[in-house]
Amino acid sequence: MTRLTGRALRLTVFVGENDTWHHKPLYSEIVHRAHAAGLAGASVFRGVEGFGASSLIHTSRLLSLSEDLPVAVVIVDTEPRVRAFLPQLDELVTEGLVTLDECEVIRYSGHVDIAGETDAKGKKSL
Repeated sequence: MTRLTGRALRLTVFVGENDTWHHKPLYSEIVHRAHAAGLAGASVFRGVEGFGASSLIHTSRLLSLSEDLPVAVVIVDTEPRVRAFLPQLDELVTEGLVTLDECEVIRYSGHVDIAGETDAKGKKSL
């Protein structure tokens, strides 16, 4: 598990809820690839309203437009690790917005035992 504090880079990918990669949600593929790449963490946030390049407003308040709500995938890690992940996004994201922001991580650590080791699920060894 990554122990991250101090300066970091936040990668945010804005896509539509209905965007897919090989018949599965695009946001899920991004999260799984970030995990496989060993990045510190990734979260998906579903928007309640928004618009993008199409200028069509999607909102959860209108049934007719609630089918493709905005989704943001947020990944935080060190700058070199995030930048190394960008080529995968080039492959995956054909329509959407990707932003990078410098940030500071105040506290992030996995479950660590006395020897500093964790198992695959982040549980302490006894």
